[in-house]
Amino acid sequence: MDLKRGMRDKLDKYVSLNNIIDIGMSISGSDTYDFCCFGVDANDKLSDDRYMIFYNQTSSPNNEIQYSSSGNSAGFRVNLSGLPMSINKLVFTVSIDGNTTMGNINSHIFSLNQNGMNALRLQLSGADFKQEKAIITVEIYRKDVWRINAVARGFNGGLGDLLRSYGGEEAAPEVPEQVPQPEKISLEKKLEKAPQLVSLAKPLTVELKKRNLLDVVARVALVMDISGSMSGRYSNGTVQEIVNKILPLAVQFDDDGELDFWYYGSKPGRMDSVNLSNYASAVPNDWRGLMKKLGATNNEVAVMNEVCDEYYNTTIPAYVIFVTDGGVANASKIKKILQEASKKPIFWQFVGVGGHNYGILEQFDTMEGRYVDNANFFALDDFRTVPNSELYSRLLNEFPQWLKEIKQKNMI
Repeated sequence: MDLKRGMRDKLDKYVSLNNIIDIGMSISGSDTYDFCCFGVDANDKLSDDRYMIFYNQTSSPNNEIQYSSSGNSAGFRVNLSGLPMSINKLVFTVSIDGNTTMGNINSHIFSLNQNGMNALRLQLSGADFKQEKAIITVEIYRKDVWRINAVARGFNGGLGDLLRSYGGEEAAPEVPEQVPQPEKISLEKKLEKAPQLVSLAKPLTVELKKRNLLDVVARVALVMDISGSMSGRYSNGTVQEIVNKILPLAVQFDDDGELDFWYYGSKPGRMDSVNLSNYASAVPNDWRGLMKKLGATNNEVAVMNEVCDEYYNTTIPAYVIFVTDGGVANASKIKKILQEASKKPIFWQFVGVGGHNYGILEQFDTMEGRYVDNANFFALDDFRTVPNSELYSRLLNEFPQWLKEIKQKNMI
């Protein structure tokens, strides 16, 4: 049954009220989204905040409502017959953790399932909204019997307005009193030490602001393919350009402003960290000698294991940018490494540079067996001609959602 905005009906026409129902909520869009279920009383008030179920409180007192999430989707497992009579309504909501509005989403889907079968479905798009930053998607409420209401309307003021409408209040961040805050040095100011890189500050800062990443602290690494098929990209300056454009991320995220650096061919080669003083020589004049030393074929498994060892005990996130021109083999071993590393705060951003046969790198969206989705891949036909704004947008596309998930799971 497809629901339409404003539709109301008795719930027992579609499911058994005595059995568990599963609610699925998902959004396709460019921001990060928070899903929540409010259990409110007969006066539409959140009189018992133990029934506000979301990523930071994943179950109600007796597990009548249980929350789970993956990426920009969430699930609520609900036992209606177990709810106390004080809970008169379940309100399923979504809010934007970002600077845009619901009018910018691609799609939002609500589904109600039982015993693995879909009973009810509501599909919305950005065209259904305008400036809302939080919406009520669906209500399940008591009126003699349990009923469903496809509300699909929201609040321009976001989560705060939504909470206030139910008598709640958004927690204010705790700020220590009378503690002077150090002045934050802008990325552009930092890059003045390397005038060639200053033009990269603005496009990167714009993308960081969009994703609320300006205050993130993380270790940053670059893993660079130096197998034989990469020779042309070393000789034409592409690899040095890659180093130049990745370094500002380390300057922004890493407290020491240095980029951990590996080359890899048949075996890995850990290099000196790259910083604003030595970046211009990150690609050695004798790169052919280094290529010969490390071996002309590419062995991703060896260098990935070394990177995992480096960050095994890290207490802050590690953001690894892994550049290859393809020819990727050993799919099962790479998959196993990523599965095991998914319980560590390591995010892998793979970038293809005009190559071919990326193999398992193109399967991350469907790879199973991971604690969190810890890897992303995109290919660029020519790294040197891609606008900097697009490059940084793609590099930072999935990193914020991963950060959110590892925080929810107390991995850092």
